[in-house]
Order: sequence, then C-alpha cells, then structure tokens
Amino acid sequence: MSNNPVHDIAVVGAGIIGVACALRLARQGLRVIVIDQQEPGHGASFGNAGHLATEQVFPIADVSILKRLPAMLMDPMGPLRLDWKYLPRALPWFTRLLLNLRLEPFSQTVAGLRALNESSLDAWHRLLADIQRPELLKVDGSLLVFERAESRQTIETLQARLRQQQVPVDFWQAGAVRETAPQLSEQIQGGLFFPSTGHFIDPYRVVCELVEAAKAGGVSFVKEQVQGGYVQASGVSLITKTGDLTASRVLIACGAHSAKLTAALTGKKVPLDTERGYHLMLPAEHNRLPFPVTSLERKFIMTPMSDGLRLAGTVEFAGLERPPSMERAWQLHRLSKGLFRKDLSAEAATPWMGFRPSLPDSLPVIDQVCGGKVLLAFGHQHLGLTQAAVTAEMVVGMASATALNPSIGLPSIEPYALSRF
Repeated sequence: MSNNPVHDIAVVGAGIIGVACALRLARQGLRVIVIDQQEPGHGASFGNAGHLATEQVFPIADVSILKRLPAMLMDPMGPLRLDWKYLPRALPWFTRLLLNLRLEPFSQTVAGLRALNESSLDAWHRLLADIQRPELLKVDGSLLVFERAESRQTIETLQARLRQQQVPVDFWQAGAVRETAPQLSEQIQGGLFFPSTGHFIDPYRVVCELVEAAKAGGVSFVKEQVQGGYVQASGVSLITKTGDLTASRVLIACGAHSAKLTAALTGKKVPLDTERGYHLMLPAEHNRLPFPVTSLERKFIMTPMSDGLRLAGTVEFAGLERPPSMERAWQLHRLSKGLFRKDLSAEAATPWMGFRPSLPDSLPVIDQVCGGKVLLAFGHQHLGLTQAAVTAEMVVGMASATALNPSIGLPSIEPYALSRF
C-alpha cells in the first residue's frame, strides 16, 4: 500500500474547513479521504456564531490586554478570561501575541486578514452555488451597537480605522437602528452597519450539506483518531488506533488539534493555542433580529438562525484538557438583559463550548511543505467559518494540477506560510 497509495489526499479534520477543502479537492478529480475522531461538523464548526465576519480585519487583541490581565485572571465570567492554572503555559503565547502588536507585524496581520476576508463572501457564494444550496447564507449585513454616550468616540474611531482598510461600514443613528430592529432597546444610541457581511441560518447544516456533496463526489469519511504520522518517499503515512493509513499527500485541517500532527510530519513546532468559545442557543426566540447584532459594551453577538437565536462571543484561554464552564454560556443570557424591549426567553436553552484554533499573529497557516506532501489549513481563530470557502480554493490552488479560474484572484499564500514561525 505504501508503494501505491489508494488516496491522493487524506484530509485530517472534518470541520467546516476540512470538509470544504475535501469537496473542492474531489471536484478536481482527486481521490480524497477525510479522517476525524468526531462526526463531521461536531467540533468548533457546530457551535460558531454563524456570522460571516468579513469586517473583522484587526487582530484578536490589542495592547490593552496587559491592563486587563488581572481582571482576566480574577473574573470567571468576564468576556475574555484566562484560567490562572493555565497561565504558565499561556504566557509564551501571549508574549508572542504582544510582540505581534508592534507596528510592522500588526500591519502585516491586518493585510493578511483583509486579503482573506475580502475574498470570503464571493468564495462562499461559489461554494454554495456548487452544491445548489445558496439559501443557507443570508447576506443582509450585521450591526455593532453601542448604549453609552461615551462610547460614541470609540465607535467613530473604529469606523475611521475600518474605512482606512476599505471595509464597507456605515454609521447608524439610534433612529435607523430602531427602524430596522424595532425589538431592540431604546437605550441603544446607534451603531455601525456592515453591509458586506452575512450569516448562516444553520452552520451545522452547512457542514452536513457539504459532506453529502463530497460523498456524492467520491470522498470517503472515516471516524478515527490520528495519533501521529511520518513522511516517506511515496507519500505520507498516518498512524491511527487501527493501523497506518497511507496517502500521496495529507492536509492538516483539524483546528485546535493541528499542532501535534504538524510537528510530527514537518518537525515544526507551531505556537497554536485555543480560544474556548461558548454559545447559548435560545430555541424560543425567533424573529427578534433581522441580522447579527453585536454589543460593543457587552462584547457578545446575537445571530438569528432557523432554530432560534444564538448568543455567542465569550472567550476563555484554558487549553484543550480542562472541562468546560457552562456557566459562561449562561452568562450570555444575563448579558442580553436590557438590550431588548422585552427580555429574551431562555426556555429550553442549550449551552455549548468549542475550541477555536488561534495563533499569536491572528493569521491562519495555509501552506504546503515537505515537497508538497503536507498541506496545512488551520489556525483561523474565530474566523474559520468566514474564511473556510476561500481557504478551500487556496488549498486547491496548491494541490491541483488543474488551474483555477484566474479571474477569481485568490490571496497570496505568503502571509500564511508555516515558515513564519
């Protein structure tokens, strides 16, 4: 088998990025197998905020994180929390994050995020059209609201910074907010509207639809844990509990779990950590909002979906091993109080936690190494859903001998190279 691999590419990871890549690769005539220890879409892809966040072109943190560190350690319900027991392991990562906030690396991060995000919406339209499911994506925009008069300066400064990056953004006065989203509280002073954003009415269904299309195109899905691997002359062997699986090439797209396999295959230690993200799904809440709404002061997002209203956005740094603190998910409901004329119902609400893969420069790794035998697509932090479709097109551009449509104009791979670490 090692002399004549059955699979052209083994994709490790069945989240939104791995599945999108698998489908696109199969469309190029490649024999693809997807391996994951969970069912497809049951990791971070299951519980994301559903927001196609093309407006988010700035890193996940700024220098104010130093002032906030004591609160992060002391407040278990804060919007950004660092588990004090995890602090020794997290400090090197946070140090690199702060170093990347210097002018030159910060500018490189913004350029890299902007390049991906500017291409994301069109890439999603192409991918959903390919599987004949365009209705899953609503391109109705999104809104960032503020409640305090003193927050207006912050909003105006953010608008100016976004316009410098050519992000489409409009300032809405309170009247425009109430006209478009009349169920929101009258205490909202205004906000920023982002017309070139969208949301998915059911993020998990998106994964499922892509899986079905991939299976119809010949992609195999295996529920198995990859424990390691090695590169050899004829391809790549992946070590699983039931034996080795050999393919000509491998794509590592297993999100927050990608570092160990990347090190095994490439010898490169990647500074990958995880943002533990929480959501609370409110099935009793329909028709409250026309599109995603984020609160500036309360620091969370509310997204209307087919199954209700999803509250998301809290971030916790505590690694992959510690059990979830679901009280953080319920905290989202408490945060929503006062944002609506009538408080949201938590009847039959369900909490969730997942791992978002984050690198200290806020950019993903999208690359091919080891003579093209190892492809990489991970580390998209909280923009995995947003950037999945364009990442898949970039992976195909690296892996396939068939040229992509040159009019698409994909981002350069260079800012996302593994060699930057």
